[in-house]
Amino acid sequence: MLVLTSPRGKSEVVHCRRTESHDVYCIKSLMRKFTQKLFGRLNVIYLLEKANLAVTLCNDKEEIMAQATFVDYPNWNVAKQDDWVSLFRELDSKIPCTPLNTLFMHLFVAVDEYSIGCCKEIIRTVFKAVPELHFIFLIVPAYMSLGSTLITVFTQVGSIPNLTFEEDFAVYICHRHNHYPQLHIRRARVEDHDDLMPIFMHHDTILRETYGEYFLAELIEAQDEENHAVVCEVEGIAVGFMSVCSRVNMELLHKCFDLGPFHGLCSPHPEDVPEPSRELSDQGSEDTALRTGSQVSQTLEELQEPDSPEAKESIQAKPVEEAVTEELLSVVQSGYASEVENMEKLSEVSIAEVIDYDVNTEGSVSTLLPEKKGNFRPSYRGTPAAFCIQLFCIEEKYEARSLDFMNFVFSLFPDKNFCIISLPHLTPEFVLIQNFVKAIPFNNCTLEQDLYVFHRAGLLKSINIRLATNLDTPGVENLVSTLMLNKSILNDLNQYNAAHRDPDGTSLQAFVAEVAEQIVGIAVIRNEMDIEYIRSHYNIEDFIYFSHHQREEHGHLYHFALNPIFRHYTKFFLKEILRLGFKSCLYYPVYPHLREGKFQNPYAHSLTSALHYLVPVRPRRQIVYPLEKLGINAPSKEVSKDPLSFALNHTNRKLTLEPKITVSAKIVVVGASNVGISFLETLVFCPHLKFSNLTLISTHGLPGKNLLGTEQRRFLASDHCFNDKDYALMSLCSWVNVVVGRMTGIDRAAKHVVVSEEEIVPYDHLILCTGQQYQVPCPTGADITKHLTNREIPDNSKQQYTGKVPCNHFTLNDEEDCFKALTWIKNNSITTEGNVIVYGNTIDVYTTVEMLLHIGVRGSSIHLVHPPPTSNITCINNYSVENAVENALREAGVTIYRDALLAQWNNGESPDPIQSASFTTPTKPFRLQCSMFFSFCEKNVDYETFKAFNDACLVYDGRLVIDTNFHTNDIAIRAAGSLTKFSNRYYSKDWTHSSFSSKEIGFQLAAAMLNLFDPTLEPVTEPPADLDRLIPMYKGAKIQGGILPGHYHYLHIAKPAIPTPLEVQMAQPDSGIEIVTGNAQDGNYFRIHVNKYKMVETITCLSKEPFPASNYICLFGQHEQVLNNLCERYDTSLISDLYSYFSESWCMALFHDRFIDLRKELRQILASKEEEDLPTIEKLAHQIEDEEISLNEKPRKYLQRVFQETIYKTLVEKSILDYLHYNHYHLPMYAWPGII
Repeated sequence: MLVLTSPRGKSEVVHCRRTESHDVYCIKSLMRKFTQKLFGRLNVIYLLEKANLAVTLCNDKEEIMAQATFVDYPNWNVAKQDDWVSLFRELDSKIPCTPLNTLFMHLFVAVDEYSIGCCKEIIRTVFKAVPELHFIFLIVPAYMSLGSTLITVFTQVGSIPNLTFEEDFAVYICHRHNHYPQLHIRRARVEDHDDLMPIFMHHDTILRETYGEYFLAELIEAQDEENHAVVCEVEGIAVGFMSVCSRVNMELLHKCFDLGPFHGLCSPHPEDVPEPSRELSDQGSEDTALRTGSQVSQTLEELQEPDSPEAKESIQAKPVEEAVTEELLSVVQSGYASEVENMEKLSEVSIAEVIDYDVNTEGSVSTLLPEKKGNFRPSYRGTPAAFCIQLFCIEEKYEARSLDFMNFVFSLFPDKNFCIISLPHLTPEFVLIQNFVKAIPFNNCTLEQDLYVFHRAGLLKSINIRLATNLDTPGVENLVSTLMLNKSILNDLNQYNAAHRDPDGTSLQAFVAEVAEQIVGIAVIRNEMDIEYIRSHYNIEDFIYFSHHQREEHGHLYHFALNPIFRHYTKFFLKEILRLGFKSCLYYPVYPHLREGKFQNPYAHSLTSALHYLVPVRPRRQIVYPLEKLGINAPSKEVSKDPLSFALNHTNRKLTLEPKITVSAKIVVVGASNVGISFLETLVFCPHLKFSNLTLISTHGLPGKNLLGTEQRRFLASDHCFNDKDYALMSLCSWVNVVVGRMTGIDRAAKHVVVSEEEIVPYDHLILCTGQQYQVPCPTGADITKHLTNREIPDNSKQQYTGKVPCNHFTLNDEEDCFKALTWIKNNSITTEGNVIVYGNTIDVYTTVEMLLHIGVRGSSIHLVHPPPTSNITCINNYSVENAVENALREAGVTIYRDALLAQWNNGESPDPIQSASFTTPTKPFRLQCSMFFSFCEKNVDYETFKAFNDACLVYDGRLVIDTNFHTNDIAIRAAGSLTKFSNRYYSKDWTHSSFSSKEIGFQLAAAMLNLFDPTLEPVTEPPADLDRLIPMYKGAKIQGGILPGHYHYLHIAKPAIPTPLEVQMAQPDSGIEIVTGNAQDGNYFRIHVNKYKMVETITCLSKEPFPASNYICLFGQHEQVLNNLCERYDTSLISDLYSYFSESWCMALFHDRFIDLRKELRQILASKEEEDLPTIEKLAHQIEDEEISLNEKPRKYLQRVFQETIYKTLVEKSILDYLHYNHYHLPMYAWPGII
C-alpha cells in the first residue's frame, strides 16, 4: 500500500495488481488524445491479450487510477519483434540490453491529478515483479514531448527510423537503479546487529529464545574460512542477512536425496560409482529416461568432449572468458564489481548433464512405487563441491532482490560450484529458492526437509535463445543423449534445418538456448493445426480471448529440454519462443500411456521440463450429437471428431511473467475413489497454484491406465463421475506421485502413513477417501442336512471372514478386479462348463449377470442368489424396471433364489477352491455346484483400513466420524466419501456422504483445503454457533447406470435424498408430476419426475438401444419450461417418445457445457438491470409475493407484460443471440439474425 498526494493536497491509498479483462472500460475512459499521439491508435483488449505484463493501479475503493502495459518488443513498428536487439544496442554501447533484461512500454494512462505518483509506483512494481529486468524502453514520435508525467522516469537515448514510413521516433529509457536497484552485498559486521534483529524478530523469535539475545552478533563474530556472514544494505542500513558454511553432511544428503544429476554435489573422482540408468518413471508423457551415470558431472564444454580434468579446464576457459566479457557490461552498469571475480571462477564450473531432471524436482511427475530395501545407491569419493545457507532473512520490501546475495557468497567459496539450502517442506516458497532446483528425495527418505540446489553457472545472464542452425546439431545430440526420444528430437531438428516445415507442409521451428557458446536447451514447435478441436474440447478461453489470436499464432510444443542449472530461465525460454516464433499461444499435449510402452508418431512428445511452467487446461463436456438427425446442421468434423484423448497444457504471452504459487505441503490422499480423484483434479487444475507434493496411495495406482476397452466395466454399475476418457483428459500422473500399495497404519505423532506394512509415506495433510468395498461373506456354518431355516441361525452379517479366500471367489470393486475375473473365466472355460453363483442384493449383481451372459456363459449355469434384504427399498426402486429385468433373467434361463443365507462352502471342508455352496432360506435349504462365486454383499470398510484407523485412535462409529469441514478428531487428517459419517452431535444419522455425488464431495473437500493455501481467496468466516450444528447439503445429482440383463441400458438420476420407496414418494400430496413414455418391457422406457416447483428432480431411462447419458444428466435441475414447456406438451399428447424428443435439434443448447453460464447471465440481467423509476423483475416478483403490490391481473401475466414493455426483453434476446453466435461451432443448428 502506498499513499499518493496530489498537487492540491488530496491523497489516495493505492496498490498495484495485474490488469484484468474487466479493466478495459476504465482504461479506455482514461485515454486522451495525447495518449493516442504517444502510443498510436490502440485496441486495448488486443494489446492486453498480447502483452507480457500489464499492471493496474487501484485505490482502496478498487477504482482504477492508472494502467501500464509492457511487451517484449518495440511498438510503432520501428523494428521486427524477432530482431530488435542490435538496433537498440547501437543507440548506446553502455546499455547492454537483451531480451532477458528489457521490456517496452506500449501504453500508459492515469488519472491526471495523480499521474506522476502513479507512474513511479507502476515502474517500481514492474522492476520488483521481474528481477531480471534492467531497462524499460519507451518509443514515441520524434516530434512529441513526453509530457509532465513520463518525463519524470524516462530519459532520451536517441532516435530510430520507422520500417514502414519516413518518420523518426525518439527512444527513451528507464533504468532499474533509479527505482528498485540491485542491493549492495558485503561481509557482515557486528554493528549490523541492531539493524537486523527487528527483521529476524518479525519472522521468528525461536532463535533468540534458543541461543540468547545476541545470537546474531555471536554468529557474525564466529566467521572463519568455513563460515561467512554477509548482509545486503540500502543507504548504509542492513536490510538482509545470509550465513553460509562449507561444512555439509554429504553422507546424509546422499542417503536421503537423489543427487546423481549433480554428481552427488562432489568433484569428479576416478573411484566414483554413480547410479546406473534408472527405469522410466510412470510420468505424464512417459517418454523420458534419465541417466545418472558417469557423465553427469561435466563442464559445459565437456558435453562435447569429456576427457582429462586438464583438458576440461583448458577447453572451458575460452568460452567462459567470452561470457565474462559480455557479462561485464551489465556488471559495471549495476555497480557489481564482485561479480567479475565470480565470473573468473567459471572455468572450473561443473554442470549437470541430465536435461529433464527438473521435471522430477517438483516431486509430482514421477510415480513412486514401493521400493525394495537395499536398492543401489551411488558412491562419490570426490571432495564436496557445495556450501550451504544456514540462515537467511531479508526485509520484505527488498525480497525480490534476494538473488543478489549469490554472486558475493560464491566468491567466498571459489572452489565450490553448488549452493544448497534445506527447508521444512511447509515453508512457503520465497523468491530466493524460486531460482533453485528442488532435489528428489528417495522413497524411504524420512527427513522433514526439502533440499534445494543452485549451481554457480545459474548466475550467468548471457543466455541467448535463437533459431537453430545446422551447426547446432552436435551440441543438441550431446544435450539430448539421455532422453528416450532423442532420435525424434534430432529428426525434427534435421527436418527444420532442411526445409523449415514437415513433409505435409506444416510449419516447423526449432530453437536452442545458448550459454557461453554451449547448447543448454532445445525446443521444437509446429503450427497448431487442430485449433478448432482444442477450442471446442478444452476451456482454453479461460486463459485467452480466442478471437484476438490469428490461426498461425497458435503453436504446438513438441519437444523441450533445458539443463536444470538454468531451470529458472524456463519461462524466459518460453517467452522467447513466442517472440521469435511470432506466436501468442503454445499448447503441449500429454497423451495416455500407449500400449506395450511404445511411443509412435504422432503421439511421441518428449516429456517437457517446462510442464510445471505451463497451466493445465480443463477439458469441456461434449454434447453427444444425433448426427444423422442433424444432417447438414451438424458441427464440423474438426469439432465432432474423436481422436485419441490427451491432457492439454498451455501458456501464452500473458502468462510468461505470471508467477505461480508453489505449495510444498505434503498432501497424501489414500484411496483412488471418485472422491479422491475429484479432490486431486480440483487441486491440479488451479492455474495459479502449483502443488509439488501431491501423493496418492492406492492398491492399483491411478484408475484408467490400462485402456483395455469398456468390456470389463460392464461387470459393475457406474456412477458416471469419471471414465477412461476423463482420466486421459486429466493426466493426473503428470502431477501426482502414486504409491502402489495398501495403507496398513497411520502414525499420527510422526505424521506418516505405513504402506504394505513396511513403506513409510510422510504427510502434512492426510486425506482418507478409501470408500467402502464388497467384502468376502462369512458363511453361517449351518449344516443344511439338519434342515435349518434362517430364523434358527444367529445373525453373523457383521462378522469378518478370516479364513483363506478361495481362488475362485471374486469380490468386484474396481476395474482391476473385473479384469482378473474376466481372465479367470477365459482361462478356466467357465463359458462352456460349470456353474456361476452371483450372491447379493445390489445393482452390481444384475450388471454382472448381464456381463456373464454377454461373454457367453449359459443362462442355465448362472444362479442369482439374493440374501434377505436389509431394507424395504430395492437397489433399483422402480417396479417397472425390476419387472422387465426379472423377465429378461427368466428368458435367459438364469435361476433366481430369494432370502438365501450362505451357510457353507464345500460342506464345511476346505473352501479353496469352492466346488459347492450351501444356503438356508425361510423354508428349505439348498446346495449348488460352483465353479465361480461372485459376492456382492453389503459394502463395508476394509478390515485392514479399519484396523489402521483404530490403531491410530481415530474416532470410528460404524464409519469414520467427521465434522462438517471433513475433519476427523485429528486436525491434520480429513476424510470424505462413503467411508465417513457425520458426528452424532449433528443429529443426522440418515445423511452421510453416501447420499451425495462423489464428484461434488471431492470438489467441496478440495475447496475446504484451498482456503489453507490460496492467498487469492477471501478468509473464511466462522459460521454462527447455531449454524455450526447444521450439516452441508450438496445439490449435485446422484447417478447410477449400467447394462442390465436383457441388454437394457439403464440410467437413474435423482436429487440427493434419504432413500424411500418410489410408491411412497409419489403418494405424497406435493410429489409433483410424473412424465412417462414407452414401456420397460419393450426397452423404450423414459420417466421424468417434475417436482412441485416444476424442476426436473428424477430421470429414469431403460432402453434396448444405447442413449446419450451425458446429455440426459444435463436435464437434471432444469425448469420444465426450459425443456420447451415439457409438461404442457405432454398433457396435450404432443410427446410420445422422450428419447426422440430430446434428440431434436432445439434442445442441443441445453446439453452445452456453457448453458449454465447463459442461465446465470440471464438471471443477472433480471436481477440487476433497472429502468428508470422501475424496480428489477426480481424485486417485482418479491413484492408480489409479499403482497406489497395490488394487481388487477394475474401475477404471471403482469410480469410478462413488464418484461415485454421494458429493456429486459431486448437485453435477454441479445444475451441469448450472443451466446449462440459465440458458440456456433458447437451449435450450428441454430439460426440467428444475419445468417438467413
